[in-house]
Amino acid sequence: MLIRPATPEDWPRIWPFFARIVRDGRSYAYAEDLTSPEAESLWMEQPPGRTVVAVDDEGRIVGSAKMGPNRPGRGAHIATASFMDDPDASGLGTGRVLGDHAVSWAREAGFHGMQFNAVVETNTVAVGLWQSLGFEIVGTVPEAFDHP
Repeated sequence: MLIRPATPEDWPRIWPFFARIVRDGRSYAYAEDLTSPEAESLWMEQPPGRTVVAVDDEGRIVGSAKMGPNRPGRGAHIATASFMDDPDASGLGTGRVLGDHAVSWAREAGFHGMQFNAVVETNTVAVGLWQSLGFEIVGTVPEAFDHP
């Protein structure tokens, strides 16, 4: 699997699974009625952040991740990232490859650590992945996510 920087030409191939995941309402707090241009502006990070795509052996985009500073100013030394895997391409290990990439990128970019702000606890696949990559749950906010 190839991880490469996302380009504007990739957005039409990211948008279908982005929209599907957001509409599902189980893992992201984005508004369900986002238009493609609105979603693109949220997902396609500008420097110092970056957005990448995961491309399988057949050239299909099977996932994407965005990463960058967690907060501006005094929080900019800590990285954050968000990930979306195409549900039609599950089981390929895309999340792990993207997770490894994001952690390596943050280290190489000089961030002091990485923080995920809102991993929905019922997204057990994501929670298990981050724990297997060495992350710890430092807190849970009851009812912080409006789960369907």
